[in-house]
Amino acid sequence: MKPVAPEKLLEIDLADAAMTARAGGILASIVRPGDILALWGDLGAGKTTLARGFIGALVPAEEAVPSPTFTLVQTYPAEIGGEAVEIWHFDLYRLKTAEEAYEVGIEEAFAAGISLIEWPERLGSLLPRKRLDVTLSPGGHADSRRLCLAGSGDWPARLAGFKAALLGE
Repeated sequence: MKPVAPEKLLEIDLADAAMTARAGGILASIVRPGDILALWGDLGAGKTTLARGFIGALVPAEEAVPSPTFTLVQTYPAEIGGEAVEIWHFDLYRLKTAEEAYEVGIEEAFAAGISLIEWPERLGSLLPRKRLDVTLSPGGHADSRRLCLAGSGDWPARLAGFKAALLGE
């Protein structure tokens, strides 16, 4: 269960894995250092696909983007607006307690990096309120997904062109 219910900003169908990855790439174009994206969804919902699209849009094409399921976190150096920033991709599925997140650098990530967090519910009360919730659920077809974006602060303004960019309008 999500500890905070931010304002729903956008809900859209994603036809396939390629569109899910493209959604991640578009999100990458509007993030800033310090942003936290909580990736919600069941096993196989497309969280890692979206994260790969996000990371692939900001790091060199030759960089592999493995799932951090066993390492719990992977980091990637990137540049946004001429500023160096580290992308932290967390997969917290295997955490037994929220406090274990401190051992993999979650405080450092929140302070200056960009955080993509799969299984954010494992953080409980440690999950910051200031974030973008990215929820993926099954769509109407085998490979399709339903994407819901929810957040507060300046996220509504930052997401204003998201749908048009995703649909190529």
